[in-house]
Amino acid sequence: MNTQNLIRLTATDALGEYKKLTVRPVQGKTAYFQAEKYKNNQVFHTNFEDFDAFFATEIEGKFKQISIFYEGKTVLLSRGGNGEYRKKETKNDLKAQNQSHDREKRYLLEEGEEVPALVDLGVFTKDYKIVKAKYDKYKQINRFLELVDDAFRETGETSLTILDFECGKSYLTFILYYYFTFKKGISVKVIGYDLKKDVVERCNEIAKSYGYSSLEFVVADVTKDVLYEEKIDMIVTLHACDTATDYALAYAVEKGAKYIFSVPCCQHEVNLSIHQGGDMDIFFRYGIVKERVSALLTDSVRAMLLEDAGYRVDMIEFVDFEHSPKNIMIRGRKEKVPSRRNEREIEKLVETYGFKQKLYELLKQ
Repeated sequence: MNTQNLIRLTATDALGEYKKLTVRPVQGKTAYFQAEKYKNNQVFHTNFEDFDAFFATEIEGKFKQISIFYEGKTVLLSRGGNGEYRKKETKNDLKAQNQSHDREKRYLLEEGEEVPALVDLGVFTKDYKIVKAKYDKYKQINRFLELVDDAFRETGETSLTILDFECGKSYLTFILYYYFTFKKGISVKVIGYDLKKDVVERCNEIAKSYGYSSLEFVVADVTKDVLYEEKIDMIVTLHACDTATDYALAYAVEKGAKYIFSVPCCQHEVNLSIHQGGDMDIFFRYGIVKERVSALLTDSVRAMLLEDAGYRVDMIEFVDFEHSPKNIMIRGRKEKVPSRRNEREIEKLVETYGFKQKLYELLKQ
């Protein structure tokens, strides 16, 4: 088949295993093609060089409609009742673009994937197209998944138990479940905790409607209630307010959770208790500067405490600053023996500036 000036191929109306299939040419160090095969809610990627062989084995006879888009023309193949394809050509105004693999950002959740949470969130239309007005939200969600994906890329995990604290109805819990179950093929049990009974009831209804059988939501206060007491692998805290983040992190340390993804919010505790007394006094002279420095100090202490608990910690920009001022993620992975390397430095800060920090207090206990 002619592939000169090929822009993309789309095969639909499936007769076989896959619901839909797309192919596009890619120009890397060598020229090749990339196929995306859709099955249920999963997407499978395949790279290949021999277009004719792939077409014969993976496309022909397995789809009723095949649309092949070239620069300037579209070829439509329609399969009749006798198994033969009828061919129709029309003109188009498409122009072949740079087909470099890096020509545009490739997202983990791509347009066209059947992710029901993105539809309910208003990011996708009912036919799974991106709503232009929600494109920033679409990028934020994918950015979160990229940070998670980076941590799990070569771990070999086959099953996980995940706790999501103060989850609310943000839909990120549902998207996280979708990512692990359908994108990574990892068996997960996900429990979302929130204080609001009506929110929890609604989220459980949504999970049931999606068919997410291993996702449940529970009314609980992380600061005082008994939580899941079996082995946990990962905790997520996205904008858990003020010291609720500290209780969740302390729980992760206590349970030996291997992975931590935390985006703290409303770090009031240090800001309300800190006083002047050292070399950093200049930062506490003006209210707005004091608030921001206190938030950064809070998260720095949290990261240092997690390092002493045996975690390899990095702090990453979660979303662009223009979208949210709370844009730091604390990401941790348990892989070291606990130490007291940062203990004296933290104690000295507390002694000098007199602030209270809940995670520091909880772990000292």
